[in-house]
Amino acid sequence: MRIAEAAPRRLPATVYLRELRERGYEGGISILKDWLAEQHPAVPAPPIVRFETPPGRQAQADWTAIRRGRNKLSAFVGTLGFSRLSFVWFADNERFDTLIEAHERFFDALGGVPHTILYDNMKTVLIDRDAYGPGQHRFNEGFRDFARHHGFGPRMCAPYRAQTKGKVERFNRYLKESFVWPLESRLRGQGLILDAATANARVGAWLRDVANLRIHAETKERPVDRFDMEKAQLLPRGPAWTGIVPTVPAILHDIHVPQHDLSVYDAIGRLA
Repeated sequence: MRIAEAAPRRLPATVYLRELRERGYEGGISILKDWLAEQHPAVPAPPIVRFETPPGRQAQADWTAIRRGRNKLSAFVGTLGFSRLSFVWFADNERFDTLIEAHERFFDALGGVPHTILYDNMKTVLIDRDAYGPGQHRFNEGFRDFARHHGFGPRMCAPYRAQTKGKVERFNRYLKESFVWPLESRLRGQGLILDAATANARVGAWLRDVANLRIHAETKERPVDRFDMEKAQLLPRGPAWTGIVPTVPAILHDIHVPQHDLSVYDAIGRLA
């Protein structure tokens, strides 16, 4: 039974409907939801405070863990605040260079760059919160240069308030329920384990044909349609960043460093 195959995870009715229609099912989703409700008692969702942004003004970005441990799998997710159009790219690590590649792919998919991008406490983005005063953070130097190159402003969630980037957090859940868990359970039935290459080979079609075409629960519109209004407000997509990838930041000391246009000297001095 498909429910048992997916256990202990609960797949949404839209996934079962999509799979049943591939087998010729002609019924609607209402009767399917009623039947699933008998199998899984509903869990009430907590209240959510909405915060809307103008077209092109903000995106929210996050790593969401798919699988931890030695065989790690993560998904980089970028969601535009106005349209809710989302992008996903899977990787087996969350290193700085991987984060940069994920952003470049995100900008390629959008054909532009959001004015600001909101993050949680990513170590590859933020070194010291409020280092220079309230709201004046010390960013990873490489990431700061990357953001300047593309013209966007990195913004941080309020501490212990990850819900301030709720748009991407809610999409993370939807991604797992509608794409990752169904694919994982199918592969498991064949004795296979989901990896980044397999996920990336399939997620583009899912984004195009399912995620960004659905009627969004909050906007009551399709993300792809709202993106038509948003795309023109994005910053132009410039060339990819070719900066030097920094080492993992250590504790920084106030010492003299040689002055040079290339940030590598500054990084070397500060890590001494």
